Amino acid sequence: MARIFCIANQKGGVGKTTTCVNLAAGLATAGQRVLLIDLDPQGNATMGSGIDKRSLGKSIYHVLVGLSTVTDACVRSESGGYDVLPANRDLAGAEVELVALDRRENRLRDALALHRAEYDFVLIDCPPSLSLLTLNGLCVAHGVIIPMQCEYYALEGLSDLVNSIKKVHANLNRDLSIIGLLRVMFDPRVTLQQQVSAQLESHFGDKVFKTIVPRNVRLAEAPSHGLPGVVFDRSAKGAQAYLAFAKEMIARIKT
Repeated sequence: MARIFCIANQKGGVGKTTTCVNLAAGLATAGQRVLLIDLDPQGNATMGSGIDKRSLGKSIYHVLVGLSTVTDACVRSESGGYDVLPANRDLAGAEVELVALDRRENRLRDALALHRAEYDFVLIDCPPSLSLLTLNGLCVAHGVIIPMQCEYYALEGLSDLVNSIKKVHANLNRDLSIIGLLRVMFDPRVTLQQQVSAQLESHFGDKVFKTIVPRNVRLAEAPSHGLPGVVFDRSAKGAQAYLAFAKEMIARIKT
């Protein structure tokens, strides 16, 4: 049965999509069956998986509003080795349409119900806001992976996100928990980043993943080639970090 995880942070530009795409590819490399769900209307996870969002016949939008099944909308990422429920700008309209639909917070949960046995991991790339789209992700997930930079403003945003997760846990999804915090774009030469990293470890303990993803140019270049970073340049430090993170995730779920 699939373990379902949201990659979420209410702050933009913190590496959510990079983490989602590279974790999916890393897990696939380790022999896991993976589904990546792109819940962001920008469709960056779709493009980063080598899928052209402009030529989609069906997408996650059609699944959420009941116009398609998960099977019909899924596309294979040949470069990453995992399945994708892709997104494009059509998804922006789903926000308005979902308001009038029954079980609006559980549309994704209902759609995935018949497919959980087909995958080991389902990863959901959430938009940087607590919208109805993000809420659909949180309502179906077992846990949340929070990528964050070790900077002061990131700590402020983290507090808001933790409170949002607690509210969803209390009212909509009792299975939801914080799986862990992943430190990304890390530069050990910056004293502030070292201090914030130490604060996270002190406050959250084993909820902080051991893996630290460094700031890495090759990871930033990979999406322009339609490839996950772990495929684009496997030897790069960032790619090696995400491969290590995939192994850490597998180990954490098995314990």
